[in-house]
Amino acid sequence: QVQLVESGGRLVQAGGSLRLSCRASGFSLENYNMGWFRQGPGKEREFVVASTSSGGYTPYPDSVKGRFTVSRDNAENTVYLQMNSLKPEDTAVYYCAAATTIRNAITVPGTKIWGQGTQVTVSS
Repeated sequence: QVQLVESGGRLVQAGGSLRLSCRASGFSLENYNMGWFRQGPGKEREFVVASTSSGGYTPYPDSVKGRFTVSRDNAENTVYLQMNSLKPEDTAVYYCAAATTIRNAITVPGTKIWGQGTQVTVSS
């Protein structure tokens, strides 16, 4: 069964850190561009960052630059999102997605495999 499973989300105080994991099963993410998205309360789902199949990553938006870091471990078939200095505005459901093209990995529309999401709540 092809699927992505996120984990690591929880309630954390502002200034804290979390590491989200996204583990693939049923396929090898080595050949995929892996995007992280988030959807805050009452907001649309937005792109955060992607780890490319070539081993690079897309530019971070100003909202997370210097605080979030994406990485992947192809041997573990897992991509990670390290989040430091968390702020209440980072509160959201975080999703990972696998796409064969970078374009589809960084946009909400487009063919991709979505995970079920993991809730991150940052208290002030």
